[in-house]
This record gives sequence, C-alpha cells and structure tokens, in this order.
Amino acid sequence: MLLDNLLGLASEAERDAEAYEVAAREAVRGLVAPKGKVDPKILEREQFAAHGFAWIATYVAALRQMRHWAEQGSKGELELLMLQSAFGEYLAQLSGGIAISQVEIVRPGDLGLDAAPLDTPAVRKLIAGNTAAVRMRIAELITDGLDTGNFGALELGDEALEEVRRQFRRFVDGEVAPHAHDWHLKDELIPLPVVEKMAELGVFGLTVPEEWGGLGMGKLAMCVVTEELSRGYIGVGSLGTRSEIAAELIRSGGTEAQKKKYLSRIASGELLPTAVFTEPNTGSDLASLRTRAVLEGDVYRIQGNKTWITHAARADIMTLLARSDSSKPGYQGLSMFLAEKPRGTETDPFPAKGMSGGEIRVLGYRGMKEYEIGFDGFEVPAANLLGEKEGQGFKQLMATFESARIQTAARAVGVAQNALELGLRYAKERIQFAKPLYAFPRVAGKIAWMAVETMIARQLTYFAAREKDSDRRCDIEAGMAKLLAARVAWSNADNALQIHGGNGYAMEYPVSRVLCDARILNIFEGAAEIQAQVVCRGLIEGRN
Repeated sequence: MLLDNLLGLASEAERDAEAYEVAAREAVRGLVAPKGKVDPKILEREQFAAHGFAWIATYVAALRQMRHWAEQGSKGELELLMLQSAFGEYLAQLSGGIAISQVEIVRPGDLGLDAAPLDTPAVRKLIAGNTAAVRMRIAELITDGLDTGNFGALELGDEALEEVRRQFRRFVDGEVAPHAHDWHLKDELIPLPVVEKMAELGVFGLTVPEEWGGLGMGKLAMCVVTEELSRGYIGVGSLGTRSEIAAELIRSGGTEAQKKKYLSRIASGELLPTAVFTEPNTGSDLASLRTRAVLEGDVYRIQGNKTWITHAARADIMTLLARSDSSKPGYQGLSMFLAEKPRGTETDPFPAKGMSGGEIRVLGYRGMKEYEIGFDGFEVPAANLLGEKEGQGFKQLMATFESARIQTAARAVGVAQNALELGLRYAKERIQFAKPLYAFPRVAGKIAWMAVETMIARQLTYFAAREKDSDRRCDIEAGMAKLLAARVAWSNADNALQIHGGNGYAMEYPVSRVLCDARILNIFEGAAEIQAQVVCRGLIEGRN
C-alpha cells in the first residue's frame, strides 16, 4: 500500500474512531453524570463501562500518534507496514472488544453502543489489511534489528536527542545488560560504580534547570534516556525516578533556600532520594494516610509506618508525606517533608534515630530493593517542610504525577523493547525441526506484533512528554501512556517467555527476570485501574 493511500485511509479511519470515542464518552457520561456532574458512587458502580471508555480513548489517541509518526520524515516499508498493522489491529479491537486485563474484555455493548461508526470502508479495509503476510514481512524487516538497533524509525526530530540515545545505548550495552541478570539472581543492589557513572552522564539532573546544576533538558529527553536504561534493566531505568520526583517537588514547591540547598546535590547524584508516600493500609488512597508529623519547637517528630519504599536504605533524603494536622480530613492535613537520613548498610539499613525497618522480598524489580519503614519520633527540622507551609503536601505531590507517569511509561517501553529483543534473539538462535524458531509463522508473527505495539506505546509516551515540554496540562495523556505502555511491557514479556518455551521458565534465562520486572509496571505509579479512572473522569469532566 503506497504511503499517500495508507495515510489517507488512516486519516479517514481515525475520524471514524474519533466519532466512536465521542459516542462512547456520551454513553458513559449518561451513566455516571446523569445530572451533568460525575457522581462518584455511580462512577464506582459503572467502573467496567467507564474504564472501558478510558481504553477506547487511549486506543484512539495511540492511533492518532501513530499517524503523526508516519507523517514525519521519510518512511520505509517497515514503518508503513507497522502503521498498517497498528491501525488494523486496534480498529479490530475497538470494533470487537478490548482486553483491559487478562480476564476482562470491554465490548461495545458494555457501554450501550454498537460499532456502527466503525463500519466504514476505511476501517474495513485497514482491518482486512492486517494479515499474517503483513506480520511476516514485518518480521523479515526487523530480523537484523539486534545488530542495527532498527525496529522502526523513532522520529525524535532532534539530532542531539539521537546522540543522547546512542550514548546511553552504548552505556547500557557495555555496563548494564551484561550484568543485570546476575544482580537480579543475587538480589543485590545495583553497584555504586554504575550509579556513579550514571551521575557522570547526567541522569539525575537531566531535567533540573541549569541554574540549579542540572542539564535543563525536557521530558522527551527524559523518555529517551529512561527507555534506553530500562532496556538494559528496569532497576537502572528506575534509579532516576526518585531524583525526578524529588527535584520536581523542590523546583515547583520549595522555597529558594530549599532549592539552593538540595537541587544541585540531587542533580549531581551526591544525594540519592527516595519517595516515602505509601502506607500498609492505604495503597493508592493517599487521603487516608495516618503517619503523623507533630511540630515540637523547631522540629517535626514523625510517627507511623510506611511501606513499598524503593531504594530506602541507600537513600540520603526522603520526600516524606505525612499528616501534620490531624484535625483536617482527607488531603487537607497532609504535608511534604525533605527528610535527610544517613545511608544504611545491609546489616543496618536504617541507622537513624527514630527510624527502623526491613526489606520486602520481591519477585522482580530488585536492583534498588523495597522496604517497610517505621518512624518513632524521627526528627525533621521545621525548615525542611516543603515550601515551609503546612497542608500543601498532596497538592505538591499531584504536581509531579504527570512527569512521574510519563517517566514510568518510558520505563515500560524500555522493558517492552528488552523483551522484544530477547524473544527475537532466542527465536533466531534456537533450532527446532532443523530450522530456527523464527521460521515458524506464529513465532515470527508474535515478534512482529511486539515490535509494532512497542512503537505504538513509544509514540504515545513521546506525545505526552512533548505536551509536558510545551507546558500544557497532560495528566490524561500521561495516564494513557502509562496505561498502555505497562500492558505492552507485560504482553511482550509474556510472549517472549512463550517463545523461549521451557527454557523461559528457567531462572538462568534473562527473560524470566523481564517477566517479573514487567509485572510491576501495571501496579506502581498508579495501578491500571487508577489510570483508567483518571483518564475517564478527566475526559468526562472536560479537563482535556
């Protein structure tokens, strides 16, 4: 199919998909906002339809970004076939049903719709064009991707970003990928020399303004770096997450003195932060946080318990969310603190007075380790209340969610790419019945779709980053990117393990690690259900 013809069809089908999305939105609005405003109780009751609409909107946004991607630069056969496959598959799922989890498929009827807006010549032609032959040709065109790194043009639109990507790809291939599985199997922290090298490369200050010692780059650059690092190992890709959150909190909500004291030290890697938000009985329900911060003279005393704290023992500073005013309900009484602590060791992870805790053993995502922490009178100077104003903690944290979710989507894309490459390598090397596995259509077809859907998730993530770089509100776009990319990472890992057969289930093969690492992406930084809720409510209430 020629480019002009394909782009014309894609544009027509995109309009049809947008009409279907509008119908879905109005149907869900009628369910959850019968009086014009979203009713939280009804929204909860109608979660299946509401979250189904979020996935419909995400698919339509993803197709739109794939078309924009195809319109940039000079596209070859691979990119055109990827566009054709992306539209054909996602349009078919929009028409017939989207798997929002392994056991839940949202169909048009679940929203009180029929698929008539999608029963058009353009949509039918694109669905019919998503054939096994197309997937096999994609598989042929990416067969040398392990050597060339070409799984479709990225279209970053900036040679400087391309060079950044190449630089981090060299670092990952040389100093991360060869060792990642050993770190995982030994369940040990990522070695400090690797962390120090990342600091030299500017990972921790990537988006920190130059005036505060950072590189002053944008969120798109953050995505490029995070994806490459996560392609090597999700733990390495995640090392920058806590620095990103801490720096964003301080930059947007801190006093000038706090910015001066902490931003350059975080950017240089001198201070390694950790985010201390979650509690044992709250999860995503931050309004129910119970950890208290009581002001006594010029210090706050912290009392309570936190859990699922990543990289906590090695961290030097905690962004700590606690309730400073127990008389105010929900989010109103929460404050954010910049709580310094000494680095711990394996034998004494939390040597600070008034602080104790231990490791939570996990299936994957091991390179920074997870901890539970108890605070019993732990002291934080009053000057370290973020912004030196109480009751702003949740608002300050919300200001970081867009960046954090974009960065998490980029991590997911990196994991998806890692799974794709592991599956391709094994399929090319493993000989069965006198030929490589890659010669079997269902194996090659899996890998081809993995490449296509990784590109879909990547372009949606890049779009969210570009929106953020343009200072446009992008909580919905960030939520969509995280929602889709996390599912793609898990799907790719699962398929890559299937390609490995029994060997994939053996711990000695890296794909076993990638499967475990991929699974967490649908949970942290807002579970898939939370993301769908955010996307749905935002679109219904017209925040986009």
